[in-house]
Amino acid sequence: MTNTVSLRALPKLRDSISYLYIEHARIEQEDKSIAIFRESERYAVPCASLSTLLLGPGTNITHAAIKTLGDNGCSVQWVGEDSARFYAHGRSPASGTDRLLHQATVWADPQQRLAIVRRMYTFRFEEVLSDDLTLEQIRGREGVRVRTAYQRLSKATGVTWNGRNYKQNDWDEADPINQALSTANACLYSVCQTALVTVGYSPALGFVHTGKPLSFVYDVADLYKVEITIPAAFETLAEPYFKLGEAVRRKCREKFVETKLMQRIISDIDQVLGYRGNDPAPEGICLIWDDRQGEIEGGRNWGDLAT
Repeated sequence: MTNTVSLRALPKLRDSISYLYIEHARIEQEDKSIAIFRESERYAVPCASLSTLLLGPGTNITHAAIKTLGDNGCSVQWVGEDSARFYAHGRSPASGTDRLLHQATVWADPQQRLAIVRRMYTFRFEEVLSDDLTLEQIRGREGVRVRTAYQRLSKATGVTWNGRNYKQNDWDEADPINQALSTANACLYSVCQTALVTVGYSPALGFVHTGKPLSFVYDVADLYKVEITIPAAFETLAEPYFKLGEAVRRKCREKFVETKLMQRIISDIDQVLGYRGNDPAPEGICLIWDDRQGEIEGGRNWGDLAT
């Protein structure tokens, strides 16, 4: 049986970006496209209209299929069930670098970085933050906001809350709600990392967080914790469950779908970073940097200008 994947199977990260999640299937190259085989069915997927292929559990892909995806500028990511875990990714040489360059530029400028940090905090609040507030004061208000969210959900769900307390090297010492929160946040980090690397942002160049390989992932995840993972953890504990980790991950997947998180992340981050899109360099031309002129055309012998 032959099918063409419906456009409904390609939800948008933003207008020009789409992704496709596949699990328990074999993927092969077919002409200038790929074909997905699952049991007795075969699905043809046009690579040119696909930005990212997410490979879930039970997937096998051929070398030829990877080459075809790369030739069409499609990145490939190896993820957990429903993208709740992020393991690795392969990015096509044809993928753009404009978002990465923009991120690095504003990250390296102290004034622009400060403005972005303030916008990241402002994003989390319903009210407008005064320009007179220092970052220390804003962090204090953020702490109150999160603490209030914990207390409100504890009262609403009946789940006992004694504060955020966990140790990475001693998982069993944490109480169930702290274990649930850590599990939910890990799922959120994976989804955020998937979205960021899809469009070329660096997970390491954080604005609020710094010094870690996933600093920017933590920045982005913090924008959504009160809305998504904190409720997911408390709601899971309020319901019957057999295995806590599995129950939390299922609840998180429900929340990710309900809030359309994957579709929102890139649009939100583009707005926070002030990214509006750049005109790419002409195909086949590599630009070089000049201290006076900025970017100039590469691939040229400049020996005639030597003094």
